[in-house]
Amino acid sequence: MATKASENERADAIRWIQAQMADYGLTMEELAAAGCFDPPPPPPPVPRPVCYRNAAGQSWNGQGDMPDWLRRAVNAGQSVEFFRMG
Repeated sequence: MATKASENERADAIRWIQAQMADYGLTMEELAAAGCFDPPPPPPPVPRPVCYRNAAGQSWNGQGDMPDWLRRAVNAGQSVEFFRMG
């Protein structure tokens, strides 16, 4: 349930918006056409942290195909775990 203070703040915000619309001659239709009421875009995906890194600074987060630098090291006999971070 809204508190009295938040109800007053909300009413103040509505009056301010109405005043701005009147000052600039804006209509609800113009605001809608400008996308003011569209839902916000979804947040960008959070990148996975780096899980593997070599001495040259090349890295891989463990998703997708194994990168060439790591595949070459594994084919040469090195363990994937050797490159694991943390």
